[in-house]
Amino acid sequence: MSAGVVPGVGEVTPPAAWGILETEKDARLVDVRTQAEWNFVGVPDLSELGHSVIFVEWATYPGMSVNPKFGEQLLGAFGDEIPGKLLFLCRSGVRSLAAAQETARVCAENGIRVACYNVAEGFEGDVNEDGHRGFQGGWKFRGLAWRQS
Repeated sequence: MSAGVVPGVGEVTPPAAWGILETEKDARLVDVRTQAEWNFVGVPDLSELGHSVIFVEWATYPGMSVNPKFGEQLLGAFGDEIPGKLLFLCRSGVRSLAAAQETARVCAENGIRVACYNVAEGFEGDVNEDGHRGFQGGWKFRGLAWRQS
């Protein structure tokens, strides 16, 4: 569950994120989960939209310390052409909110115009009453394209 929207960062549902990626050529999805999550849980599949997901860890597994090179790695993934809209995705919407906020701050400080959005619910959603993810909310639960890596 998202910790709340911060100034300069919007929030969208997974289906709304898909719609943005489908209709706005200048939008990109940034998956900020860990390598372990990408490998074992799966990843969004944007191939039918003609997009690739940008993968940059916000925090590194297993200690989950914030990646000190996150901003550098993210901006480096785009080269000279930074998209106008970035949508950030993590497991449940918490890390992605922090990543979106930091990206908005860094871009503003460097005169880069970009709209940052947190994808609420994340890839797996919140845990249910049985302590399991994937049964209430999230990219996968909403039936959006994904694949096992």
